[in-house]
Amino acid sequence: MIDLYYWTTPNGHKISIMLEEAKLLYRVKPINIGRGEQFDPEFLTISPNNRIPAIVDHAPKDGGQPLALFESGAILEYLADKCGQFLPSEGRERYVVLQWLHWQMGGLGPMAGQNHHFCQYAPQKIEYAIERYVRETHRLYSVLDQRLSQQHYVGGDCYSIADMAIYPWIVPWDKQRQTLEEFSDLERWFNEVAQRPAVRKAYSLIEDVNPQGGGEMDEQARKYLFGNR
Repeated sequence: MIDLYYWTTPNGHKISIMLEEAKLLYRVKPINIGRGEQFDPEFLTISPNNRIPAIVDHAPKDGGQPLALFESGAILEYLADKCGQFLPSEGRERYVVLQWLHWQMGGLGPMAGQNHHFCQYAPQKIEYAIERYVRETHRLYSVLDQRLSQQHYVGGDCYSIADMAIYPWIVPWDKQRQTLEEFSDLERWFNEVAQRPAVRKAYSLIEDVNPQGGGEMDEQARKYLFGNR
């Protein structure tokens, strides 16, 4: 059994997708980040950076004590190695997948996140910031589209944790002020991944965990998400 500490964000979706794809037994532990639950002392023992997602694997591969992990990229790599799927075990193919996983972690995620913040949530609309992050998101979409013009999946011929990490950050493309029609190979890949049964099941968690979705953000949520030291 794996405990998934989760909220309905792109980073949260990465891990629910992986757990569903690998058919691993898990239970969801919602962490409502708009109500400050990521700062609860119990959660901080698992995720000291007060961020979701995190997991606790009660049956780790080494047979030892339960293993707690935070950071979505590390969790994806761990789960792939645990189940022997979605990440080559050795050789250059492994590192090709990992480089695209880290591309998402260091590029697409942070830049699209800033895009969301300044376009959707910032109390003042700062045109320079909006233009900067919308343009950088567009550049990253172009990089991804070029890659997918050469390979069926991001990491190569096979679906992998790189696809699982990247897909949730493309889902809100309209909020990022992008269009998929401009990127034909990215659009082909996006539609294919969206139809995978495990992906659809992972996204169905929204209905149980956070049915209000991305509604209007109140001041309490703003404090916890943007103003807490």
